[in-house]
This record gives sequence, structure tokens and C-alpha cells, in this order.
Amino acid sequence: MNDVSAASSARPTPMMEQYLEIKTANPDSLLFYRMGDFYEMFFADAEAASRALGIALTKRGKHLGEDIPMCGVPVDRANDYLQRLIAFGFRVAVCEQTEDPKEAKKRGGKSVVRRDVVRLVTPGTLTEDALLEPRRANLLAALVRGRGASGGVRFGLAHVDVSTGAFAVTEVAADGLAPALARLEAAEVLVPDALVEELRDQLAETRAAVTPAPRELVDPARAEARLSAHFGVATTDGFGALTKPELAAAAAIVGYLERTQLASRPPLSRPVREGRGEIMEIDAATRANLELTRRLSGEREGSLLDAVDRCVTAGGSRLLGMRIAGPLLRPEAIARRHDAVAAFVEAPDLRRAVRAALASAPDLARAAQRVAFGRGGPRDLAAIRDALAAAEGLGARLAALAGAPEEVTAIAEALASADHALGRELAATLGPDLPLLKRDGGFVRAGSDAELDATRALRDESRKVIAQLQAAYADATEIRTLRIKHNNVLGYFIEAPQAHGERLLKAPHGETFVHRQTMAGAMRFTTTELGDLERRIGEAGDAALRIELDTFEQLAAHVTEGWAGLRATADALDALDVAAGLAEVAIAENHVRPHVDDSLDFRLEGARHPVVEVALRAGGKPFVPNDVDLSAPGAEGGLIQLVTGPNMGGKSTYLRQAALCAVLAQAGAFVPAASAHIGAVDRLFSRVGAADDLARGRSTFMVEMVETAAILNSAGPRSLVILDEIGRGTATFDGLSIAWATIEHLHETNRCRSLFATHFHELTALARRLERLRNATVRVAEWKGEVVFLHEVAAGVADRSYGVQVAKLAGLPASVVRRAKAVLDELEAADRASPVERIIDELPLFAAARRVAEEGPDPTVEALDAIDPDALTPREALDALYRLKNLRGQS
Repeated sequence: MNDVSAASSARPTPMMEQYLEIKTANPDSLLFYRMGDFYEMFFADAEAASRALGIALTKRGKHLGEDIPMCGVPVDRANDYLQRLIAFGFRVAVCEQTEDPKEAKKRGGKSVVRRDVVRLVTPGTLTEDALLEPRRANLLAALVRGRGASGGVRFGLAHVDVSTGAFAVTEVAADGLAPALARLEAAEVLVPDALVEELRDQLAETRAAVTPAPRELVDPARAEARLSAHFGVATTDGFGALTKPELAAAAAIVGYLERTQLASRPPLSRPVREGRGEIMEIDAATRANLELTRRLSGEREGSLLDAVDRCVTAGGSRLLGMRIAGPLLRPEAIARRHDAVAAFVEAPDLRRAVRAALASAPDLARAAQRVAFGRGGPRDLAAIRDALAAAEGLGARLAALAGAPEEVTAIAEALASADHALGRELAATLGPDLPLLKRDGGFVRAGSDAELDATRALRDESRKVIAQLQAAYADATEIRTLRIKHNNVLGYFIEAPQAHGERLLKAPHGETFVHRQTMAGAMRFTTTELGDLERRIGEAGDAALRIELDTFEQLAAHVTEGWAGLRATADALDALDVAAGLAEVAIAENHVRPHVDDSLDFRLEGARHPVVEVALRAGGKPFVPNDVDLSAPGAEGGLIQLVTGPNMGGKSTYLRQAALCAVLAQAGAFVPAASAHIGAVDRLFSRVGAADDLARGRSTFMVEMVETAAILNSAGPRSLVILDEIGRGTATFDGLSIAWATIEHLHETNRCRSLFATHFHELTALARRLERLRNATVRVAEWKGEVVFLHEVAAGVADRSYGVQVAKLAGLPASVVRRAKAVLDELEAADRASPVERIIDELPLFAAARRVAEEGPDPTVEALDAIDPDALTPREALDALYRLKNLRGQS
């Protein structure tokens, strides 16, 4: 008997058996297991969630002789906890009850309610407002390696914002993968299992959650069939000439959404192909250094995007963020954006009216997506209603604008063609005070549905309805003392005094009034009408909610049918908000329209740093503007400007503001300058500041060298390179040598436009030998032994760095400052006796760089780069090996 008891106690309960079965099917996710009004977690899930969320860990029964750890979160607050778990990097499987508990009881007293996972919540598949940043896109990306149209190794890269349905694909070379991922800043990236380790470094720079994808999910052979099935088309030819890697990446996105969203399917736009070579390439280090969309600490505040974002809608801010993250290359496309901004700069009354109207337009894209996805509520319908109302008014206003530029005309046409009939239907149906959840009811406007109004009247005014029926019966029978009453036994009944009750048993009333009970001095009756009324009163609450839910489903079906049109309207509103917002910032901050063309020119007059200027103004200080000129007319390359000057003088600000002006100009914005002429920059590189990467075993200097190597190996004549203090992280002569060789390589091999700030004053002598190198310095003045930073950049060379003076300003002890000055005097005297001038005069400069440029790339390396190992048969691999060996022997 004891053995039987022990065996019985070790056996899991039916509920725990169900939990373990579902958990086994979702091993890599926390399981939110629905039990009544709570999502419960057990075992290791409970322990992990308890630590992450700071909630109590309890116990529930035993399993295999051990206590079962348990914790839970309320269903009505689940989104709050999901947001925190996703931020910690968890995936969550949401397990709901899929049958009515009454049905489970019919199978037996110990039967467990059926449950199943209805959704996997991952960082890249969020749709709820509570889980998303309103002004930031939330992207799910997928990459697949294959062969491009040219035959070389290429990566297909697809990305989708599940919260809006926007879907795009592109193809990049291996050296362009990291910048492309950095531009997207995806929340989650799907990577083939076989590539996760190989691409570990590139993926680490994205800060995205990396999800290994099994082979069947990224199999190119299944891609076209999967995409065709999802979009309900016979062929993917209508998507454009997508390459095999692009198709495979897009199909991986679709397949992953099918796996994670299970019964639901988010509506997606057909994948739009992003043109190759149409977006400025910016690597992750440069984005971080320049703080384009976020500061190094991760906040949006203080970034370039934050400084120029005057959008009044969340969708507009998201679009502006994407434009700054991916500036354009083609001058014609850039000019169209500038034309739109200029139109609103020149029409202040229109700009103010447009911005006021946009402020009343909620987030149409995300609201429509949630409704079409089956996750929306009444407030989402109201958001669609209000956005369509704003679109209708804005379309009419823009249509009246004479001589509107191309982009504004396109926006006006899109707004005019919006589904205004749907907007009017929503306005006529929805009430003024809306609940968050449709199950709460009360969102349908009174007077829009006669049946609902009658049902609500029964629910809310049953006494009045009964009184009206009682008066009707009293009039019909001429019994003024007739009453309709209620008790828990009979329900509703008609009561009349005994003398009058006898009359009701006879014609003509006998057919209407049915006798139920005789009391001392009274008789009780019912009627078919009263019985029906009683039933309807009892069911009125449920019936009213049922009618409202049916109405919601009808409206949601209309939204789903018109989803593509709503997306187009949302895109038009976003583009309009960006144009008007950039015009607002141009007026408020005195920005000017830049001229962008295909030349190698780069001239800024009176340029300013858009972020620093705002910060200085807040502190009551002016910003000192400076000119930048990297143009070299007639030369096959741009100028290198070597900037020397004191610490705290503004060299880094000067360098950064030139880069930020290029980003703003090519993103379609005006720039903080008196005038600007920019030859389109194809690649932007920045090596500014000092930071280590201890997680990957890299010192500050190693990080500096890795980033510098990437620049020197990638930059071309159309690039813009910003370098600050190269070589300062090591010994003086080592650093000077590296900086020297770097300038030589930039001049002779890269031939790019470049700003190079340094404290190695010896490098300024290189201007005598390098025809496209110019010296500039940040001016200072000394007054009564104190240094005054003028923040002005002028042609010339600095005579010192004023580091000791800066140390004094920082508060170093006076004795340390005095000693430092004495040591500096000795070192400078020794330096003047050094043979640096002779080295510069006699060393054959850039000979090595010229030799590499003349010899060209190694054919063996080129052949190796063209091989896709995953696509080779064993025989082809052996043949490729012999070809490489022969090439190596020839070289």
C-alpha cells in the first residue's frame, strides 16, 4: 500500500502533465500558462521570471518528489510583464484555454481544460502599444547567404515591421552586411544555424536578439512556394526581379511569423525591393560615434534624430528615423525631398495648419495592423476614424496648393484617395467614450443600431419597460389595480385582485392571460409577451455585448479589406509630417537648403553642429560656426584637412558637424549652415572617441585600430572619412608612425574627402609633400596667462596643444600643474632637436601605398571571395581548390 501511495504521489497531476507536454514543445521560451485570471509559470521558468520581474516565487505541489516552483502574473497586466521580459531577452509562449470549462466537465470531473500556445512573443514580433516605442520602428530581419545575380557570394536581407506590415528586401555583398544590419537596428535577426558563429562579430554590433533559423526555414528551394502561398499569388514575379538570396530571406520572415503567430497571420505589404547602391553606407562604429539615432548610452535624447525631430505624429518620427539611418545617394531623389521641405518653408500658414491637423491624427499604421491582425480594440477603430478624418481635410488643403512639388502632389493624391467611407462609417458607429477592450462593451454609439438600443433599454431600463407593459395591460382590461410583480420562484407575473382576476379567465382575456396561481384575495397570471420579455431582460446584457462584438467584427472586416489602402494613407501622413516637421526645424534653427550633386565637392559655409548648438543655446551660450572645404577641383579625389589645435578647442565638434551635415542633406533635410554644396557621399566613416571592448578581448587601442583598418580597407573617392586622434592610444612614436601612414594611405589609395584631427603637430609638415593635404587649426588666445578657446577653425598650424592649461581648468592640484609645465618645457626642447624634419624630407613617402595601388588586388583573394562553400558539390570543391593553388603559384 505504501508503494502504491509513493507511486501515486510521484505521478504528475493531469494539469501538470498538460503543462509539461506544452513546455516540452516550447523549450526555448518562458511558458505563460493560463489558469483563470493568471498566467502561471513553473519550474525553471518560474525561477527565471521571478528574478527578472522581482515577483514572489511560491510552490505548488510536488514533481518527482521535489517542490514545484511557481510564480504568476495577472492576465490584465500581462503586457507590463511581457515588456520587461522581452527587454531582458526572453521569448514568451502564451498558452491560453482553448475550450469552455463547462465542456471539460462533461468529459469527467478530473478532466483538464484544453490549452494550447496561441502565440510566441519575441522581440521582433510585437504589435501592442504597451510593448513598443511609439516613435521607433520595431524590425524583424532575416539574412540568407547565397549567390547574387553576378555570381559572387551575396546576402539576402529582408526586414519587416510586424506592427505596421511594412516589408522590404535587399541584397548586399559580404563587406556590406554589417553596415546594412547597423542601419536597420532590428530588434531580432533570423540567422541560419550554420552562420551564427561565423557572423558572430557582425551580429554582436547590432545589439539585436539573434534567433538561429533551421535549414528548412531558410531553404531557397522552398522560398518561392512559401511566399506565393502567403500572399495568395501563383508566382512571385509580381514582386519584381528578386534574387534567390532575397527570396529566401523574405520567405524566412514569412515562415518565422507562421511559426510564432500560429493561428493568426499578420497582414504584410508585398516585399519592396530596396535598390542597391541607393543608400549611404554607414557602419555600426560610425553610427555610434556620430550618435545618429541614439546616444552611446542608448537614449534617443541628445541624438541627431532628437535634435531635428519636430514631427507631431509617431509615424512621422519613425519615418524620419529611417531616413536619417539610411540617407539617399541619388541627387534627384534627394532633391524631391528638399522640394517638399522648401514648399512648407515658403508657406508658413499652410505649414502651421498642416501640423495642427496632423496633431489630431493617431498612429494609423499600427492601429490598422492590430485590427487586421485580430489584436485590436475599440480605441484602435477610433484611431483609424480620427486619422481618416485628418487625412480628408489635409488632402483637400494640399490639393488647393498651387505649384506644389512632386512629392507634395503625390501625398495630396494619396490622401484624397483614402477610404473616407470607412472613416464615416466608424464615426457613425463608435461612441464618444471607448473602452480599451472590446469585451467590455459600450463602444457602439446610441442610435446607430435599433436592435442594440432596444436590448440596452431592456438591460438598463427594465423597470421602465415593465411599467409600460403594466399600463398597457391595465388599459386593455380596465383593471386599474393590475400589477406586474417579480419573485424568485415565479419570476415576472401579473397580479390582480380576486374579483377582477375571475374576469381574466374568461373571454376575451382568457386567450391572452394564462392563470398561474391563486392567492388569498388575488390571482396571478402570465402572458406570452411577459414571458418573452422576462427572457429578453435576463439575456439583455449578454445580447447587448453580443451585438456590439458582431458590430466590431464587421468593422474589423472592413478595415482588413481596406488594409492596403490604409497603409498607403498612413505612409502619406508620415511623409507629410516629416516634410512639415523638417520645414519647422529649418525655420526655427536657421537651416539652409543644401545643393547635392554627383560631384566630389564638399563645401559648407558657416556650418554648425545641430545637437551642440541646441545644448549651448539652452545654457545661454552662442555656437561659433565654421567653414569646411574638402573640394579639390580638377583632382581625382577630395582634400584631406589636417586639423590641429588645443584640447577643448572644438576639433571633435568640427569634424562631427561636417559628417552630420552630409547625413542631414542626403536624408532630405536642410542643414545648419549659411550655404552647403555636397557631392553625394556613398560611404561615411567616423573614428572618433575612445572605448574598449573587453567582452571580445579588445583594448581601447585595439578597437581604434580595428575601426581604422575597416576605413582604410573600404573607403573610396566618394567617401567622407572623419578621423580623430589616430595613434594616441599607444607610445608616441608608434602612434605618430601609424597616423603618418594612415594619412599617406588616405591620400594615395583611398583618395577620399577626409577630416583628420591630431595632436601630432609633426604631421603638418606632410602638407609640403601631399598635394591634397591642407592644414587647419582651432584658434585660441592667451590672456593674462589663461587660455581662451575661440572655437574658430582657420588655415594654419597649432604651435601647441595646451593640455597643461586644460588640466589646470579641470582642477588638478597647482603643484601637479607646475611640475607638468616644467616637464613639458624639457620635452619640447628635446623635440626641437629631434630629426623629424629630416625624416619628412628624406623618407620616400607613400611608396608602399603607391606600390599596392599599382599592383592591384590579389587574384587569389578575389577568386576565394567568389566561392560559396554551401553551394559546392565535393567535386566542385576539389576543382576550386586546384584553381586556387594554380593562381597562388602564378602570383
